[in-house]
Amino acid sequence: MINTRAICAKILFAVLDEKQSLSNCFVPFTENLNAAQKGQCQDFCYGVLRQYAKYNYCINQLTHSKLKPDLNQVRYLIAIGMYQLDQNRVADHAAIAETVEGCRQLKLDKLTGLVNAVLREYQREYDTLLEKLNLLPADVQTSHPAWLSKLLKQAYPKGWKKIIKANVQQAPMWLRVNVKKQDSETFQQTLRDADISFHPDKNQAATLLLEQACAVEKIPGFFEGSCSVQDKAAQQAALLLAPKAGEKILDACAAPGGKSAHILELANDIKLDALDIDEKRLTRVADTLNRLQMKACLIAGDASKPENWWDGQQYDRILLDAPCSATGVIRRHPDILYLRREDDIAQLADLQKSILQCMWPLLKPGGTLLYATCSVLPQENKQQITTFLGNHPDAELIPIFTTESIDDPGWQILPGSQNMDGFYYARLRKKH
Repeated sequence: MINTRAICAKILFAVLDEKQSLSNCFVPFTENLNAAQKGQCQDFCYGVLRQYAKYNYCINQLTHSKLKPDLNQVRYLIAIGMYQLDQNRVADHAAIAETVEGCRQLKLDKLTGLVNAVLREYQREYDTLLEKLNLLPADVQTSHPAWLSKLLKQAYPKGWKKIIKANVQQAPMWLRVNVKKQDSETFQQTLRDADISFHPDKNQAATLLLEQACAVEKIPGFFEGSCSVQDKAAQQAALLLAPKAGEKILDACAAPGGKSAHILELANDIKLDALDIDEKRLTRVADTLNRLQMKACLIAGDASKPENWWDGQQYDRILLDAPCSATGVIRRHPDILYLRREDDIAQLADLQKSILQCMWPLLKPGGTLLYATCSVLPQENKQQITTFLGNHPDAELIPIFTTESIDDPGWQILPGSQNMDGFYYARLRKKH
């Protein structure tokens, strides 16, 4: 019998000990599972990572730190058991029994008694443990590293706690209707017929929020290109870029391809170049476009070295979705809390500056460049644009909102705002 708890303990070990990204290691560990088992593994891994500091603290309290680093798979297995007990989705005795069985499947039979005892103690001492936990520093309570909490506090002195709270919530599932296939009303009716509950967005007809996340296999026509899964914040990219028919457009750093597809959905006869430095990731762009029956020119190349791939023909519009810390999408990628380091921010800011400089000559006079990140840190967002505008007299800000200025440019979406991920957008025009 496959035990998903044992598999998840191995995945968590790959993330927390071997520093692999969750998305990269999840697939090979779960490739032989059915859809329900994969869904359960995703729930366990994401749920534990969002609250790992809490579970780790409780495990240390209940074992008196007896579990050494070489037994970390057991530590993660116990955390999975604690998460199950918190969720109350299955009977407590079944959750504990399956976790103990997971210990056997990890070939750690001698520790089954410990796993059973710790989980039962967690049940009994839960309220006392929570009282102690509430007295600890915020980063211990929330799984956020101290350096990230500090940067969030500096940038958002009044709202940083809301950001942290949003980061550890389960992300909602947004859909983007492919309006080249059918209008939104027609697609909404197919969802109703399939008993999938949703809320249409008030301002964007093609944007829908599902009441409950579900497997894409259950969404009518998904594999025929009826819609795409894309957060509402990410959907703003193509809308703000506002492509027009017949234009030559570059989607720099295009993988996995959701924004490229949305650009193609919004206008006809576009010549779209989808660029990404990672050739393997470009296969995901190809898969996305093939599913939606759309075409673009896929280019494997470094955005900071256009001389190696650019044909010299300037673009009408450029979407620069720059490499970033991803601090706005932690609720979708909780491993960021454990893989990102403080010194990454300065390195990423330097890379963003370099790419922005290199993209600018590729834009036609009168053309639009949309700078985007899924970060909430000003070093990667407002400060980048303010500096760029100060150094480029041929660049001007096209305000998204009337409150923007050179000193405070762009639109910073914070995690949880209108149920969206954290994103930043700034729109620039090259003067004639």
